[in-house]
Amino acid sequence: MRVAVGGIHTECSTYSPVLMTVEDFRVLRGEDLLRSDYFGFLSAEGINHLPLLHARAIPGGPVSRPAYDAFKTEFLARLKAALPLDGLYLAMHGAIKVDGMDDAEGDWITAARAVIGPDCPLAVSYDLHGNVSQRIIDQIDIFAAYRTAPHIDTRETMVRAWSMLVEALRSGKRPGVAWARVPLLLPGERTSTEGEPAASLYRVLPEFDKRPGILDANLMVGYVWADEPRATACSVVTGSDKGAASKAAEEIAANYWQQRDNFHFGSLTGSLADMLGIAERATTAPVILADSGDNPTGGGVGDRADVLIALLERGWRDALIAGIADRPAVEACFVTGAGGTLTLRIGGSLDPSSPSAEVEAKVVHLDDPGPVAERQAVVQVGGIVVVLSARRRPYHNIEDFARLGLHPGTARLLVVKSGYLSPELAPIANPNLMALTNGVVNQDIEKLESLHRQRPIFPFDRDFEFHPSASLSARWT
Repeated sequence: MRVAVGGIHTECSTYSPVLMTVEDFRVLRGEDLLRSDYFGFLSAEGINHLPLLHARAIPGGPVSRPAYDAFKTEFLARLKAALPLDGLYLAMHGAIKVDGMDDAEGDWITAARAVIGPDCPLAVSYDLHGNVSQRIIDQIDIFAAYRTAPHIDTRETMVRAWSMLVEALRSGKRPGVAWARVPLLLPGERTSTEGEPAASLYRVLPEFDKRPGILDANLMVGYVWADEPRATACSVVTGSDKGAASKAAEEIAANYWQQRDNFHFGSLTGSLADMLGIAERATTAPVILADSGDNPTGGGVGDRADVLIALLERGWRDALIAGIADRPAVEACFVTGAGGTLTLRIGGSLDPSSPSAEVEAKVVHLDDPGPVAERQAVVQVGGIVVVLSARRRPYHNIEDFARLGLHPGTARLLVVKSGYLSPELAPIANPNLMALTNGVVNQDIEKLESLHRQRPIFPFDRDFEFHPSASLSARWT
């Protein structure tokens, strides 16, 4: 049996003015897709996997229309060349925003369905922070989403979607999808599965899977920084029985809605000034401070120097900031060379509204892996060490620091552009603080501009009633 594999995966803040381009994506094509660790699980007797194209980028601003059109055109050409097919698996995210377009995943999946025809089963895997629409549901037969945030079950989720597709092909029984919209939209930092009530809500999903007629139950938190009509929470259930799937979808949606007032930040949270005050008084280390409003893994630009400016004003000693995206600053450091000093403008290289700092810096370390866009520079600014990157990127893994000769566990204060901390940094935080900083993924969500969201929706609106009602995929009616 012939199963094609591909997709597009990123998350886009509609509040960011910085468009993503082709260069922002890691693209896997053809056999490179099958050889990658990401798709390394694709192996089953009797299944011939046909790799197409998979484009993946860290979250950011909207994807430029030329970049999206280029990826879509190539993907569809490869899909047509792979015909005839017995199945199609798409590894998606769910929160792509394409410049000038609403519901980009709906566009991509609808185009794929038009190529493969009505009889070919189509499975998708999603991030739980993706946004779903009836247009998407109407094109698919199988759906599976992450059940952890931070995301530690990416591979497991992809295997769930792919395994249901393989089983459908072998059995000849095509499943279907039911979903129920929930007018509730909260940031991931208030719905992490590391804490309650999200932990319990997600812990019971495998119990739904055991019910007769249910194959896979999902709770989608949605992506709050997308001002789009489809931006909402929802439940999505893959099943073999319409009634059972609809009932499960409504139950999951009702459970989530009932907990709407009980979601809180998992770490100590407050203004930047308040969090730095706590850090100054701390007698333990490392204090890890999350610069949440500029978090690149949530769609932030990653070039703001707010925290650096605040630390300099306080005369802070022994701090490590990782990192600030600033290609011009990195290039200036490479011209100066390791050990040299220079006057440097840090910040505001991507978004003109981002604050910047004029500093005297010493170049401590240069990292040149080859491509100019991958370069990094470590500079010393007074008592503060700052990691600069030529491209937008997070510093969430210990290896990110070790590569630069840095040891995050030994700093008095470690600043990372993050929301909830990554699984590698969280255990060493002593304590873990989150600053409600400015940026395009600002956590003060009630003040976000809402021009296109469906209303009412909690917490933007509070005085309304909701009773979940499931809808089926058009392919299952």
